[in-house]
Amino acid sequence: MTNNDLLRRLRYALNLNGVSIAEIFALSGHAIEPLAVLKLLKKDDEYGFVPCDNTLMNNFLDGLIISRRGRQEQKAAPEQPRCFAFTNNLILRKLRIALELDDEKMIAVLKLAGVTVSKPQLSAMFRSVEHRNYKECGDQFLRNFIRGLTLGSSKATRPTAEEK
Repeated sequence: MTNNDLLRRLRYALNLNGVSIAEIFALSGHAIEPLAVLKLLKKDDEYGFVPCDNTLMNNFLDGLIISRRGRQEQKAAPEQPRCFAFTNNLILRKLRIALELDDEKMIAVLKLAGVTVSKPQLSAMFRSVEHRNYKECGDQFLRNFIRGLTLGSSKATRPTAEEK
């Protein structure tokens, strides 16, 4: 899945617009205009399409964490290396942190998308690459997770019988 596709899917799943996406980028220290965001949201065959590279996507996910959880106190933590591996596992981890999801909530989100996964299978995706039980998060799994988020947010915004 391309970063542009991921950004489009997260836009719908989290009910974001161009201005709110620009604000999320700004939280990570990357200023971007709402019009530039719209170019990132275009499909690759549309006029004006601009590719979203790994650094830009990482900035968006970091900004999403800050917008949802608040800015953390700067501890003497080592900085991310310049050539870090930007994988689906990292994306899934950052989404989990931003949305404050535990295992049960993640399993419920995946269930909305029709995916059955156990806790050990899920936790394997959050392990270190060197760990013997590490499992790579595939594009389809990430798509289903975001689809579950979209379905969950649309359920939450539907009016109940009492509200009608």
